[in-house]
Amino acid sequence: MKTTTTKTTTTLKTHRLQLRPMQADDFDALHEIFSDPRVMASFDSEPLTPAQMQRWLQRNLDHQSQFGYGLFSVVETASGRLVGDCGLERMEIEGQTVAELGYDFRSDVWDQGFATEAAAAVRDYAFEVLCLPRLVSLMRVGNVASQRVAEKVGMRREAEFERYGARYFRYGIEAPAA
Repeated sequence: MKTTTTKTTTTLKTHRLQLRPMQADDFDALHEIFSDPRVMASFDSEPLTPAQMQRWLQRNLDHQSQFGYGLFSVVETASGRLVGDCGLERMEIEGQTVAELGYDFRSDVWDQGFATEAAAAVRDYAFEVLCLPRLVSLMRVGNVASQRVAEKVGMRREAEFERYGARYFRYGIEAPAA
């Protein structure tokens, strides 16, 4: 992973991907992902409407501004196409503030290793650059593909719990000892 940081942005580069800060003009490409019924099935949710997508995007842009990190837009280097998002979100889980490593990808690029490649780059960035002590990932109990990605980047299942009326697994990983 190569990390490039300027005053206000960080870009991560992997063998096949560029992870750059999410931008307002990513709306159309992101809405294409979140309006795909196959993608939304992993959330047990209906596809997002344009208004819902705008709120989701604005929430992520606000998070990025407030905390200095957030979700990256994931661009396939070879095609230049935005194929997903992957990054960190600060949240409260069971009374503790944690950084969640999350990822969402277009269904037509599933099973190509992009989610694992992006998640590994974000994990390394979180530990090596941001010096976060721990990461978690939350996914619906039935989302086996996301569970595999979490395991491939070194996370282990820690708990099953209910959140917003749905069953979730929490995976976690500690920063490596210095």
